[in-house]
Amino acid sequence: MRIAIPITDGKLSAHFGHCEQFAIIDTNPDTKKVTHTEMLEPPPHEPAVLPKWLAGLHVELIIAGGMGRRAQQLFAQNNINVVVGATDNTAQELALQYLAGQLQCGENICDH
Repeated sequence: MRIAIPITDGKLSAHFGHCEQFAIIDTNPDTKKVTHTEMLEPPPHEPAVLPKWLAGLHVELIIAGGMGRRAQQLFAQNNINVVVGATDNTAQELALQYLAGQLQCGENICDH
């Protein structure tokens, strides 16, 4: 499974669409391990650009602190699942928590 996590200052970005980088994390759900991590700079923030870009990278899941409803719909149209409300942590730790079924999520911190 390939997971994308928006990152700013080395941790989960508070605003999905304005992150500095995306951690693109390849995982093995059977062993619950991270097999590869790559940090990529996203294209400029414009409506509908990130869903197509991440779909082109074969991302299957996004872990985010917050994301607007329209963005969530666009990701769903691109067959990418979204988990919102994740807490501030490193990308590696968030991916491992998700794989272990221990990812703690609260409120979607995005209000648009």
